[in-house]
Amino acid sequence: MLKSYILTLHEYNVWANARIMAQVEKLSTGQFLEPLSPTHPSFRETLLHVLAAEWIWRQRCQEGVSPTALFDGADFPTLQSIQTLWAEERQKLMAYVAALDETALASHIAYQTTGGRPMQDNLGEILIHVVMHGMQHRGELAMRLTDYGHSPGEIDLIRFAQARDKRS
Repeated sequence: MLKSYILTLHEYNVWANARIMAQVEKLSTGQFLEPLSPTHPSFRETLLHVLAAEWIWRQRCQEGVSPTALFDGADFPTLQSIQTLWAEERQKLMAYVAALDETALASHIAYQTTGGRPMQDNLGEILIHVVMHGMQHRGELAMRLTDYGHSPGEIDLIRFAQARDKRS
């Protein structure tokens, strides 16, 4: 049951990210790079943050590696550069989640924060966290995209489920 739930959440994550990305593609370079608000980074930095979170958690959980840094925005000057890496990471993360079983999801993962502090958390909860973390930032991005006239539409989980069920 937990595996099915987590897999569905990650499928939703892919769907919702794609809806956001489709609208971000309509932004000008200036809009893509300017701060979202006085306290929030740009579209580029926010997208990189969400991508880096997916990447770092997969590294920790699947590969037992605890990276000491996230991505540097200067290495990703364009939306295309982010999309390229995200496509690769999405494939790796989805394959990893699909291969897990209930026993693995109940296990605990030991890792270190980027600052080197040792931690240990339940794998299932980590994988749920990845989706919830992305959801928070997608909400922020969706609001600003709407301000620019590029609403991603409803990105709720139930809308994903309804769209998925229409395909079946």
